[in-house]
Amino acid sequence: MVALPFCHVQLTSCKPLPSAYPRELNTLGDHLLKRRLDLGLLQREVADRLRVNAITVSNWETNRTSPQLRFIPRIIAFLGYSPYCPQPAPPGNRIRAQRRSLGLSQKELAHRLGIDPSTLRRWELGNGEPSAAHRSKLLDWLSRSSTAH
Repeated sequence: MVALPFCHVQLTSCKPLPSAYPRELNTLGDHLLKRRLDLGLLQREVADRLRVNAITVSNWETNRTSPQLRFIPRIIAFLGYSPYCPQPAPPGNRIRAQRRSLGLSQKELAHRLGIDPSTLRRWELGNGEPSAAHRSKLLDWLSRSSTAH
């Protein structure tokens, strides 16, 4: 028997998020966990996609360890976005974020730009400005690498 047959209201609500679901996305592991839960995947399924083992994925998601630089491009591909610095960001942060998303070390990028790694390190920390010639190379690299994504 319906208590109020004249009232045709149906209450609906969203399914509550799993308790493991990250409330804030502060780390790469948080982003990875959120994406995995959103897709309804097991850690071993994510591990297969990233070509690592499930324990590694678990360690990343729980922030016990951070992914090595060589895995970051695969993780970004899995996420479908780069969790590093949103635009606009200070130039040093943009350089660092783009470099990491491509899986490059400071030494590798410095070599590609024809500069000393300590110079690149200073720029990423916001200590010092590139010369006009270096700024041009850097802007060219940033624009080429961001369109490659």
